[in-house]
Amino acid sequence: MNELARKLKLTLDEDQLTNCMRCGFCLPACPTFGETGIEAESPRGRIALMKAAADGLLEPGKAFEEQMNHCLGCRACEPACPADVKFGHLLEQAREAIEEHTESHRWWVKAVRGTVFKGLFPHPRRMRLLGGAIKLYQQTGIRSLARRTGLMRVLPEHMRDMEAILPAASAQGVIERIGSIHPAKGESMATVALFRGCLMDVLFTETNEKSVRLLTEAGFTVVIPDTQTCCGALHAHSGETKDAKGLAKRNIEAFGAAGVDYIVSNAGGCGASLTEYGHLLHEEDNWREAAESFSRRVIDISELLFQKGRKLHFFSKDERVTYQDSCHLRNVMRSGSAPRSLLRQVEGAVFKEMPEADRCCGSAGIYNLTQPEMAGQLLERKMEHAEATRAEYVLTSNPGCLLQMKNGVRKHCSDGKMKAEHIVDFLYDRLADS
Repeated sequence: MNELARKLKLTLDEDQLTNCMRCGFCLPACPTFGETGIEAESPRGRIALMKAAADGLLEPGKAFEEQMNHCLGCRACEPACPADVKFGHLLEQAREAIEEHTESHRWWVKAVRGTVFKGLFPHPRRMRLLGGAIKLYQQTGIRSLARRTGLMRVLPEHMRDMEAILPAASAQGVIERIGSIHPAKGESMATVALFRGCLMDVLFTETNEKSVRLLTEAGFTVVIPDTQTCCGALHAHSGETKDAKGLAKRNIEAFGAAGVDYIVSNAGGCGASLTEYGHLLHEEDNWREAAESFSRRVIDISELLFQKGRKLHFFSKDERVTYQDSCHLRNVMRSGSAPRSLLRQVEGAVFKEMPEADRCCGSAGIYNLTQPEMAGQLLERKMEHAEATRAEYVLTSNPGCLLQMKNGVRKHCSDGKMKAEHIVDFLYDRLADS
């Protein structure tokens, strides 16, 4: 048994491994299996690989690592599983073991991971500086110069695609723009805290602002704790579990001090990570109870508006819309109906369900950057379904999904007849005067 196998044996949850009945219900739900038809590309196949390695029947090497990293982590297998196997937890445990063991990262990969995971995401001020740098690049002649001179061609195609659809960045987050306390319109129904996110707050600052305004219109007093930090989702998904736990503790303290009824997320990936703090810290006696309390109060903005808010009135002019699920919002937070219910309340809009709307678009955090070939295949399939709806707007609830869909729309709908937007932006822009 090699060192990685020993680490896997210590790290992987044996109960979850043995709960898998090999029934195959997960196979149709898995995007990578759907694209390849290869057993090892399915949740059942990956669990079999994990168990064989932990039991000493397989010596995990490069191929094992690549298979774990080829998984999107979309967790569509979990709602399909009759045994309730938490595949996402197993995947994160496997990646944690791999990251602690592997020496295979090239020097520049290690440098990038260190910069992103430790030097940027945990530090809101540095993220705003990054936002300012991107804004400078976008608004001065640097961007046009880079394109005109062909400098962009030194980047891989998928990186050029991402650069082309980056939204206008900001050096100011939502607190710097509008403050941290916002009274409800009319009688306050509850006090909620907005989770502003890290990339969300510098690339989609206006969406955060509109989230606050929708919430206050719906009767919620909104506070935005200034000491909050990155949710830790990318850290957990990438095997950086220790850092993910540190970020979770900082957020638990920040939101605990705010004394709110709900913690509101407008990003499916962040929201799912926040709801799993109870699991992430379940072995730490000093944090378990606080983490579980925190997770119970996390709710997606669509769910809160539809289920608990004062009814809002939205009007559009004969617009045809469709909705692309955020995988983690649907599969982890189990919230797929609330966004659709809100869209059906928009007077004058026609909602058209997209075929396979619940299948991953290929974004999956940074998957479209690390696994561009598979991500591209999934996006092509997604755009076929999106175009079939003849919708003018493809809406979603997660920044990564939104960027991926914007990329698809740019490639397939250059005539401007289709746009990709965050559901919050769409709803706020059609809010009737109160």
